[in-house]
Amino acid sequence: MPWLGAARRWDSVADNRIGVLVMSYGTPESMDDIETYYTHIRRGHPPTPEQLQDLSSRYEAIVGGVFPLRANTDRQVAGLQAALDEVDPGRYVCYQGLKHARPYIEDGVQRMADDGIREAVGIVLAPHYSVMSVGSYIKRAEEQAQALGLQIRFVESYHLHPKLLLALSDRVKRGLARFGADTAPAEVHVLFSAHSLPARITEMNDPYPRQLLETAAAVADRAGVTNWSFTWQSAGRTREPWLGPDILDSLRELQGKGAARVLSAPIGFVSDHLEVLYDIDLEARQVAERLGLQLERIEMLNTDPLYLETLAESVAAEARTAAEAQGQG
Repeated sequence: MPWLGAARRWDSVADNRIGVLVMSYGTPESMDDIETYYTHIRRGHPPTPEQLQDLSSRYEAIVGGVFPLRANTDRQVAGLQAALDEVDPGRYVCYQGLKHARPYIEDGVQRMADDGIREAVGIVLAPHYSVMSVGSYIKRAEEQAQALGLQIRFVESYHLHPKLLLALSDRVKRGLARFGADTAPAEVHVLFSAHSLPARITEMNDPYPRQLLETAAAVADRAGVTNWSFTWQSAGRTREPWLGPDILDSLRELQGKGAARVLSAPIGFVSDHLEVLYDIDLEARQVAERLGLQLERIEMLNTDPLYLETLAESVAAEARTAAEAQGQG
């Protein structure tokens, strides 16, 4: 993606630090912040009392009113900073920008500009690109960067990075081991999943479904898994259709086909948060128990060194591409 802002050679300023805008969806900082958070997701429209109660009860169920979820992103950003310092000490400076919570994406770009950063690379804590997800982060960051005269490029996806695939395949192998030594891996159905999006993206030639299937196939191959399928989860509650089948329907279908053991592999997510801790660990597990299925889940990436190295190498590669494009490689 081209640079935004006034034309300038990559290293033409005295301060040649590269800002790294690390973007994520965001979570509330406390139970008191849920209404503000939900209102932002709803583009300024406050939730109904029923909607607010539903979301609050979900957070209450997984965190009991305490919010370790926000700390996950903070640790990932700090871990990425450390990994980049290993690549090129002092060269990169990480800033956080969240889609629906403070610091917002625009806040992160503003802080870079305030600190004298003039060149930056943006990356989202989500490996797969969709114009509705990663694309929306990029659009907001681009608009703010352009207004401030800051040049910024983006890592749009990294869904087939070798270290990401290694980290995920290792998790699948460890997940299969949870079913016991007496259970052959082929007896376990690995169910890969990701956050659903409105089904109209299929009419837009959006790469999101394809990239997810590519990741799932590559991870299955590396883990030696042949018994697997892909499903969707956490669809929004809107009138338009969303990508399916939903994970709960997939569990029912698997049980109907005689499956007894299922390993959930939510490869569209990189951290423990609501869609994993509630939608899978509570909701999907309850359905599985009623169906007589043994459901286990792989560990999330969180601050796995391989994931942090994936992010660091992707950022550094984008920075090199920029420099080479300007004749400084």
